[in-house]
Amino acid sequence: MPVEHLAVEPVVAEPDTPAIRVAERLRDEGVGSVVVEKQGRPVGIATDRDVAMAVADHEDLSELEASDIMTEDPVTIESDAEAVELPEKMAATHARRIPVVDDGKLTGVATLDDVVATTGEELEDVAEVIEAQSPEYSP
Repeated sequence: MPVEHLAVEPVVAEPDTPAIRVAERLRDEGVGSVVVEKQGRPVGIATDRDVAMAVADHEDLSELEASDIMTEDPVTIESDAEAVELPEKMAATHARRIPVVDDGKLTGVATLDDVVATTGEELEDVAEVIEAQSPEYSP
């Protein structure tokens, strides 16, 4: 299964978006990250943790922009990559959220939650097959 089947619509912002607006988007959209894009390409990612660190480090978020709090050059994965590559990339880079791209253009975002949910569904399917093929047990 390609990664694009796991990806969800990204919440995005421009580099000059006020940091307070990024925080509001995280809250309002109920997500853990905002992908910072320029001309449709991801140039950074601002997570709920990035916002928390900015709050701890600065008295006034109103002077900060997305580019001030984001992680630059985020790890990305191609939309046609196999889904099994996603947890491997997450583990190797310690990223819980990875922008999905098609030839560099942002198409979605895949999260660790997506991986866990998909894995759970696949394990349920495996369990059904095992149960169907197993003889009935009666003590």
